[in-house]
Amino acid sequence: MFFWIDLVLLSGFWVFGLSNPDGFLSLSCGGSSYKAAYNISWVSDNDYIKTGNTTTVTFMEGTSTSSVPIRFFPDSRGRQCYKLPMRKKDLSSVLIRAKFVYRNYDSQNSPPAFNVSLGRRITSIVDLKTNDPWIEELVWPVNEDSLLLCLIAVKGRGIPVISSLEVRPLPSGAYRNSIEGSPNIILRRSYRINSGYTNGTIQYPSDPYDRIWEPDQSFAPFHASSSFNRPTRLSSFNNITENPPASVLQSARVLARKDRLSYTLPLDTLGDYYIILYFAGILSLSPSFSVTINDEVKQSDYTVNSSEASTLYFTQQRISKLNITFGKIKFNPQVNALEVYEILQIPPEASSTTVSALKVIEQFTGQDLGWQDDPCTPIPWNHIECEGSHVTSLFLSQINLRSISPTFGDLLDLKTLDLHNTSLTGAIQNLGSLQQLQQLNLSFNQLKSFGSELEDLVNLEVLDLQNNSLQGSVPESLGNLKKLRLLNLENNNLVGPLPQSLNRTGLEVRTTGNPCLSFTSLSCNNVSSTIDTPQVTIPINKKHKKQNHIAILLGVSGGALFATMLIFGFTSVYTRRQRNKERDITRTQLKMQNWNTSRIFSYKEIKSATRNFREVIGRGSFGSVYHGKLPSGKQVAVKVRFDRTQLGADSFINEVHLLSRIRHQNLVSFEGFCYEPKRQILVYEYLSGGSLADHLYGPSSKSLPLNWVSRLKVAVDAAKGLDYLHNGSEPRIIHRDVKCSNILLDKDMNAKVSDFGLSKQFTKADASHVTTGVKGTAGYLDPEYYSTLQLTEKSDVYSFGVVLLELICGREPLSHLGSPDSFNLVLWARPNLQAGAFEIVDEILKDTFDPESMRKAASIAIRCVERDASGRPSIAEVLTQLKEAYSLQLSYLAASAHTD
Repeated sequence: MFFWIDLVLLSGFWVFGLSNPDGFLSLSCGGSSYKAAYNISWVSDNDYIKTGNTTTVTFMEGTSTSSVPIRFFPDSRGRQCYKLPMRKKDLSSVLIRAKFVYRNYDSQNSPPAFNVSLGRRITSIVDLKTNDPWIEELVWPVNEDSLLLCLIAVKGRGIPVISSLEVRPLPSGAYRNSIEGSPNIILRRSYRINSGYTNGTIQYPSDPYDRIWEPDQSFAPFHASSSFNRPTRLSSFNNITENPPASVLQSARVLARKDRLSYTLPLDTLGDYYIILYFAGILSLSPSFSVTINDEVKQSDYTVNSSEASTLYFTQQRISKLNITFGKIKFNPQVNALEVYEILQIPPEASSTTVSALKVIEQFTGQDLGWQDDPCTPIPWNHIECEGSHVTSLFLSQINLRSISPTFGDLLDLKTLDLHNTSLTGAIQNLGSLQQLQQLNLSFNQLKSFGSELEDLVNLEVLDLQNNSLQGSVPESLGNLKKLRLLNLENNNLVGPLPQSLNRTGLEVRTTGNPCLSFTSLSCNNVSSTIDTPQVTIPINKKHKKQNHIAILLGVSGGALFATMLIFGFTSVYTRRQRNKERDITRTQLKMQNWNTSRIFSYKEIKSATRNFREVIGRGSFGSVYHGKLPSGKQVAVKVRFDRTQLGADSFINEVHLLSRIRHQNLVSFEGFCYEPKRQILVYEYLSGGSLADHLYGPSSKSLPLNWVSRLKVAVDAAKGLDYLHNGSEPRIIHRDVKCSNILLDKDMNAKVSDFGLSKQFTKADASHVTTGVKGTAGYLDPEYYSTLQLTEKSDVYSFGVVLLELICGREPLSHLGSPDSFNLVLWARPNLQAGAFEIVDEILKDTFDPESMRKAASIAIRCVERDASGRPSIAEVLTQLKEAYSLQLSYLAASAHTD
């Protein structure tokens, strides 16, 4: 009795009491909760999966009758997934054991086959025609707070079924020795043999981690050795992290008569395998021997010392069978236990930007698209196709989107985007960043304008815009899409001649169903065209000969005359438009001079100030931002617009007019502008402190992290700036793109709100909202604005609420870290903060803030991000609450300093 106690203590094992073992999760799939032997609690799986039907099957097993519960999945589309909680802080790896039973429960005599996946990896094909029941055991490295185990139907092979699912904690650091890239692998058990022991399996409680050790009775060549069992005190364990049970180490297979002791083990698949060999000095002798695996000597002279336990670890690549041989050197070779696992690499995950964008898109569709875990692995989500870990195709037809959200612009790997029949209206927008896009289908919507971004899709091959409400003429810029091979413009309201740049070999342009649209049309039969049709009058002499001469001239030279008239007409139109454009620019410049801007810069002055645009300090939807220095020595931020379309010019003029009237200490001041043909530049004051995003997530977040009082000061300053826009300016202004990167800091850490490029003014003093297309940044967008297209001041409040949550939690609005439930900051933080769970507060702030100050800031942040805008406070109320939180924190710091 004392021997066993000593052995358990020496092994570092811990002994369970009578309560359910710590960390054990035992799911009765399709069954009820109950208490099993050794006080293991089995619970119903209802809280871990929401799909599938349940039943119980009864069958004969030997001479007795057995009944087991079953969950089966008639809806075999996609994945059927269990979400298993993981104790990430406490565990390095866990054992996942699933049991699959058919036993003809459906009376069809047709055992199914299906795939099983763990996380992002398909781990195995379960074929219940081969084995029924079938048990899978997998070792998973715990790196997330939850884990999906999924059953994936194989077409034509029946309905997936499962009977039980177990999660067992494993010893810290176990099953990681000698494996390359160990954090990124799953181990699938092939064998776990209790060498030399033939009297059944060993499991819990002998093995406190509930591993099943198979008896040593079915592995060839059995005749080459004999079993040996000797209870011996083991004084050393040589860092065996797997902690095998004492009872397993007490038995061994020992060489009997021949010089070699061998195991020949068939393997399921060609693959890479991980082998662990356990040895214990339970004999009075210390044998030495060689270890050979598949005819390759892995260990030439290995000694098992008396009273010591040790382990050898090996990896074997690209094998389909396994032979382990121990060759005698001194005394008889022995082995006490062995484990063999198939090594399964975990595929790389899709980028967090892509996943976050897709989750936001799903949220705004208002539908449950079944998107969970990773979009590409183990199988792509519905509506999605992938290449490796890259989402390359997205199909959302028949889903009511109404507008193309800015979030689509984050799907940078897209090659195919199908948004046909999704109720899109307005202009084609927010797609300019999709440089890899090859096929774009926006047909059967109500789009009215081409927008200004299609020309940026340089790899586009197919553009389908049929059955929309597109008006005016086809933009010349589409001709710059050199890879375009199909342009479908059928059934729109387009008029005028098509750009000749589209009239080229290899490009099919479909135009039927438009009032007047072709490469040769001059007259549109009373259809209003955006291009003036040239008017030509030919005088006819009444004399007979001259009439004939004119007739001949028209007959013979009609083609040349037609071409001349066409060139003349287009030249006249182009010249007239250029003159009008130059007059417009001149008038606009004169108008701008009356807006009391600090300065109107020439392009030459801008080039000199920026040293020929040498230092880029930022990029945005407007263009690039450069660092500059004026002759006076004043530093400036120079914002250069890259979009030179007329729509861009309107936005530019709007921004200059807006900025020229705004003056507030918490808004970035406007220094001047440059407005010349094809050149639109804004000049702002330069703030040396960078953006709030830099301080929360950039390098300075680690070297000089913001404490709570500094974060509150930044929040108060930014709220003051927004309060001025909403309530202090005339007319009132909605910022429309409030986010951390648009809150800048000076050298004294005073905050100022920047970037009014997307701002909207209230044209009527008593207006409650502005109806406009969706603009802004994913993660900060007001969901009500997105769904209604009605922009209000509460839209800014929502975005500012997200900023407050970032200040509290120290994480970005959209992140792929952790479980899918935590991807969206608002959805994750709101319930936690409402429950007073300050555990989610940024680690940097722990034990440094006044709880009441944090509570007040969290309360106002939660109210700001209410989905219903009517439940949100005004920015003035937000400012008041933040000032109170700031005062509380200052008092707390003063009291702490006095105590010290």
